Amino acid sequence: MPRTRAPFQRLLLCTLMGLAPGFSAQAQSLLELYQAAQGYDASYQSAQARFDATSAKSEQVQALYAPVVSLQGTVKQDWQQSKSYTETYDATSEKYETNGALSLSFSQTIYNRLNELSLTSAQRSAALEELTLVAARQDLMVRVSSAYFDVLAARDSLEFVRAQKAAVAEQLAAAKRNFEVGTTTITDTREAQAKFDLVIAQEIAAQNELTVKNSLLDQLVGRSNLKPKSLRLPLQMPTVLGTDNEWAALTEQYLPQIQSKRTELELARIETEKARADTSPTVSLTGSLGKGFYPFGGSNSSNDTTGVNTYTRNRDSQSASMGVVVNIPLFTGTVRSAKLRETLALEDKTRNDLEAAKRNAQQATRTVFFGLHSLAGQVKAFEAAEASSQSALDANRLGYEVGVRINIDVLNAQSQLYDTKAKLAKARYDMLVNNLKLRQSAGTLAESNLEEVDGLLLK
Repeated sequence: MPRTRAPFQRLLLCTLMGLAPGFSAQAQSLLELYQAAQGYDASYQSAQARFDATSAKSEQVQALYAPVVSLQGTVKQDWQQSKSYTETYDATSEKYETNGALSLSFSQTIYNRLNELSLTSAQRSAALEELTLVAARQDLMVRVSSAYFDVLAARDSLEFVRAQKAAVAEQLAAAKRNFEVGTTTITDTREAQAKFDLVIAQEIAAQNELTVKNSLLDQLVGRSNLKPKSLRLPLQMPTVLGTDNEWAALTEQYLPQIQSKRTELELARIETEKARADTSPTVSLTGSLGKGFYPFGGSNSSNDTTGVNTYTRNRDSQSASMGVVVNIPLFTGTVRSAKLRETLALEDKTRNDLEAAKRNAQQATRTVFFGLHSLAGQVKAFEAAEASSQSALDANRLGYEVGVRINIDVLNAQSQLYDTKAKLAKARYDMLVNNLKLRQSAGTLAESNLEEVDGLLLK
């Protein structure tokens, strides 16, 4: 009989392992899902589009230094007749012609201080949007990582609840058997039944939580039926090197938000220079080539008294010119002084915003740093608590079997063990996410950090 059941049991075990998330051949890594989210997330795509638009605007400003060349052509037909009378004779004149003109003109800016400042401003604006794109990329890394490990945490919670349900069901069955043979009271059975009913409710809540977390990850990545890879245990948690002051110091150098504030200050200074340069002279080189042509036609005049007719035909003409145009604004009213006061005030505001951003960023980095160290301590404490809870459960089961412990003691020990397991798993995931958040706070988060996390996952 055992020989006929063994192949079926092995087949069932292999099937269950194939369906388990940790053993799925189609499980996705963290870096893979982040790269998929780059092409789907609307916030990141918006930042990318703003960067592309600003780059195009910078190219438009650069065109201010390119020569402007235009070609103009005209063709027209004229007819005119006039009569005059004097005491000695009458005269009639008539003019008819078809003429055309073709002109080529160009203008080249030689010096324009406002154009120079506008070009610098456009370049700095492009750099500002690039920093915004970097910040959006780092934010997407953290959001995908948080959603990724939220799914793993919810999945672990459901597995722990189901394992607890199986253990409670086993304890409930034992309590019923003991009551039937008269070795225990009905109290043990009712306590086990109450615990089992509670675990059923917890399983429903855990299943719903997993469904929600899976949906959030699917929405973020733009794919469905995702199966994140589980952590490989035993887990070697990444260590946090350096002090809080060292991490805080990195923010001033690498954090995109701080660099953006510096760029905004540069832009404010450029606006101030623009206000000062409003009366600066401009110098341009201009030139033109023209040609007038008359394919046919002319003017005819006649003296009605003498009978003399005179016919005149127009000839083609050419023209050319070149010169330098200097424009010096002499008076612009009070607009310039008011604009200068405005830009100086905005420059001062931007400077204060930069200082506030530095302080807030450094404090935020320190907060994440201390939180990460706290999580590292919690992980060690939960690992110790897990071992202690397992020992406590084993002792209570043994005591229940020999009659020195009651059923509720075993049930409470089981609840404590699986609750500790769930908290330990959540603390591990939170530590991994906070490790990435610390690098984001310092501005050093990169795809290589996601690759390091992938190294901790099952292959």
